[in-house]
Amino acid sequence: MKYILVGLAGIIGASLRYLVGIYFNEWWFHDFPLATFLTNIVGCFLLGWLTTSFPRFKSLPPYLITALGTGLIGSFTTFSTFSVETVELIQASKWEIAALYVLASFWGGLTFSLLGYKLGSRKRQITNEVRQK
Repeated sequence: MKYILVGLAGIIGASLRYLVGIYFNEWWFHDFPLATFLTNIVGCFLLGWLTTSFPRFKSLPPYLITALGTGLIGSFTTFSTFSVETVELIQASKWEIAALYVLASFWGGLTFSLLGYKLGSRKRQITNEVRQK
């Protein structure tokens, strides 16, 4: 069951990423790969939040959490596209944009993962405090 749900969630995540790419390609005409960047940053935040937030919901089976994290968010974000886009920028001698993309992706990903993690942890603390009262 877990594998089927991860696969189905993966189809949804990959489809969402594809739609984000189509949307941005209609109006974003600059060299910076904004669609992939935002997709990855949002995915970092969501996975950080999911990691700390969902386990407190005892009614959610673990395989559903795995499907959402690994399937949906894992297929929504993309390291391979990030890597290829960076190589393409370097091949086109767009060094400044490539460096900005790598640094913004790295630090942005870490920052938004941390924000999601802290938000999920904070909600967990509030829930625990309310239960104790």
